Amino acid sequence: MMILVDFPPPVERLLAAGDLKMPFSDTIKYCILGISVTLLLLALGILAWQAFRCFTHKHTEYAQQDTVNSELLYSDGKSTAAGNFSGSPSTQEVDVGMEVRRLSRCLSQTSLPSTISSQTDGDMLEQANIRKVTSGQVDGSLRFSVYYDQLQSRLVVTVLEVEGLVEQSQTRSLQPFVKLRLMREGSNGGELEGCTDDEGEGTSPVLWTVLQEWQTRIVKGSCNPLFGDQFSCVLSEDKELQHICLRMEVRDFDKFSRPTVLGEVRVPLGQLNMSYPLEQQEDLQTPQKDLVGEALLSLKFLPTSQRLEVGLLKVRTVLTEICSGAVTYARISVQCNQCKLRYQKTSAVARRMVTVFNEVLMFSLPELPLEQCKISVSLYETIMTTKSTKRLIGQLTVGKEKSVEDKHWSLMMSSVRQPIAKWHGLLI
Repeated sequence: MMILVDFPPPVERLLAAGDLKMPFSDTIKYCILGISVTLLLLALGILAWQAFRCFTHKHTEYAQQDTVNSELLYSDGKSTAAGNFSGSPSTQEVDVGMEVRRLSRCLSQTSLPSTISSQTDGDMLEQANIRKVTSGQVDGSLRFSVYYDQLQSRLVVTVLEVEGLVEQSQTRSLQPFVKLRLMREGSNGGELEGCTDDEGEGTSPVLWTVLQEWQTRIVKGSCNPLFGDQFSCVLSEDKELQHICLRMEVRDFDKFSRPTVLGEVRVPLGQLNMSYPLEQQEDLQTPQKDLVGEALLSLKFLPTSQRLEVGLLKVRTVLTEICSGAVTYARISVQCNQCKLRYQKTSAVARRMVTVFNEVLMFSLPELPLEQCKISVSLYETIMTTKSTKRLIGQLTVGKEKSVEDKHWSLMMSSVRQPIAKWHGLLI
């Protein structure tokens, strides 16, 4: 059996630990303590002084700002304030523009000169835009050259440069290119409904034929793009130059939507002396549509089932040459009450001067009543034997807006459940 006994520590070690003392005298200790207290009082004094300065500075600034704002408010609405504080409360009509200007002046007095100058610049810019719209001009100009070789009966067109374009959006840069169409004037198209473009502007009743189409390369991120692209074609007779017009459209490419037409230049070749390369620079004009054919369209409205039947019966265009593999099809889309329905396509038919489709497509409409409805028919041509891209022949639009509706739409709504057919112009 083992017994554990605790022995006390040695007496010498306890005495050594008790004798430990600071190696400073009492005088030095008191001096260090006094210096520490002095530094603490000094820091507290500096902190109190900075807090006092900050408080007095903010108070003075707010007082001045309140004085300025009260003076401006009093000068702008003296009569309104007097009316509000005397008599019973009443409802008053306030000009929104005046309130905006008054509040902008109250927010910052220093911004008054810049606000006035910016407002003046905005008014001048708006007046300049109005003058451009009334004159049919848009921003930018196109420099090009044309040459006609009489020995080879060849027309050569060179797109050189576009200058002075303006950014349409702040989120993306311009990607301009030029679309060229060589068009020949034909016979009159007669009285057709729908011979207006998207802006409601009237188009010429002359029927045009597209002889050639070209497109330049795309120049990314430039408002003054340089092209230098050259195109040529053979004209059968020199007399054709008197009836040929060169239409060049400056477009902005967008891979997520359709290209935007920035402006166009039309050059009647019969009025130019092209025996030598002739270089010209023309200002861009407002884009317009041309009549290139006509289509017989049938519409029928079924109110009970809320359906719309769109029938494409015939299409009449002018052919320059008949290609064995050329086929034509139509793409029909309907948009009602800001709701775009899924588009439908007709079957491909061999292209002739009078192409017969006789197809009816049915669309299910959204809720009634139909405040706005737009029917768009786009006619395309493609080559079945080769892997060629589609080419737009023409487009037409029928429908109604909130205040205006087409004659064809009115006839359809007055004769429900009955097909109503009418000729419409194809525009390009």
